[in-house]
Amino acid sequence: MATPHPADDDVLSHVGYRLKRAHAALRGAMDKALREHGLTVPQYACLEVLAARPGMSNADLARATFVTRQSMNVVMRGLETTGLIGRPETVESGRARPTRLTTEGRRVLEAAQEAVYAIEARMTRAIAPHRLAGLLEDFDRMAQALEE
Repeated sequence: MATPHPADDDVLSHVGYRLKRAHAALRGAMDKALREHGLTVPQYACLEVLAARPGMSNADLARATFVTRQSMNVVMRGLETTGLIGRPETVESGRARPTRLTTEGRRVLEAAQEAVYAIEARMTRAIAPHRLAGLLEDFDRMAQALEE
């Protein structure tokens, strides 16, 4: 079978493999850094999204952080138990309970952001500055091609 792009016939040179390798390196670095803040990567992602878009529902948070709704339930229970997020007990209409960061949640997020942003800076320093915008556009195009 022919390779899907001009690369050696070695799986290690395929785009998907290299993308997965970069993702695994990023995830490992984030896991290590976030452990010092008592967070997992999904918990951190949830806090980041809630800081940008307060009031999101469980389903919306799951989509925004690339996890299942069931996994987001577990993430949110943990964040709620530790006092990092808050949700009303009841809502006036519908079933979705809007979620917000607590003061403690914002404090923990800001501390964790420093570590995570340093990782992203370390990662992007490996790319020539004039190539970064194009790389981000390429990532978007690849995702769109697979979502069609």
